[in-house]
Amino acid sequence: MSSGMIHYVGCEDHFNEPHFLESCFLCRKPLGKNSDIFMYRGNTPFCSKECRQEQITIDESKEKKSWKLSSSSASSSSSNRATRKSDTKDSTPSKTVRTGTVVVA
Repeated sequence: MSSGMIHYVGCEDHFNEPHFLESCFLCRKPLGKNSDIFMYRGNTPFCSKECRQEQITIDESKEKKSWKLSSSSASSSSSNRATRKSDTKDSTPSKTVRTGTVVVA
């Protein structure tokens, strides 16, 4: 091993993986060494503002779809809970609860 080279054991697999800043996340265009890189959500690189904006639009549409799905499932489950509460309301005897009582053991 030469004196200027450092080798870490267990890192051999990382040499074959491309670095995340080598190409645009969307169009896979190689990113130049002296060109601007447009970042989004931490470590997602893009070659241009247009590619980054397209990814933002894609992500926003996915989020809107997931919001619609979660809100529709939440509304159906809340209506099911309301139905269940009304069903059990008549069958459960009323209970008296005293407030303001302190028990010291």
